Amino acid sequence: MSSMNRRERVLTELDHVRLSKLGHQTLADVLDEAEVVSPPSIPADVVTMYSQVLIAETGAPEPRKYTLCYPNDAEPQRGFISVCSPFGASLIGRRVGHDAVWTTPHGDERAVTIQALLFQPEASGDYTT
Repeated sequence: MSSMNRRERVLTELDHVRLSKLGHQTLADVLDEAEVVSPPSIPADVVTMYSQVLIAETGAPEPRKYTLCYPNDAEPQRGFISVCSPFGASLIGRRVGHDAVWTTPHGDERAVTIQALLFQPEASGDYTT
């Protein structure tokens, strides 16, 4: 069994370096525990930075589209979710079909299922965004 199969999350080397530089506590465990691979080696079903994901939430009438981004690009009302938010941190490195679970600022636990990846930069040959 490869180490990638034993880990819950996979990050590209570039995402890992850039997220480490943010120094955000929410990401500390993610960065410590993730499998790190070269950008061309990232599986096409893994959420990376600037991926567009389709999220299914229990009780929601239909899935919603979100784009995972850096804090300066976050616009939650337009679906751009910061990787430093609890929701964003729960998505990075997860695979399609997996659940993303996080705790809200009010202490409630939330969970969604990553239903599909609509866009992943690396899958389209963009290894530097």
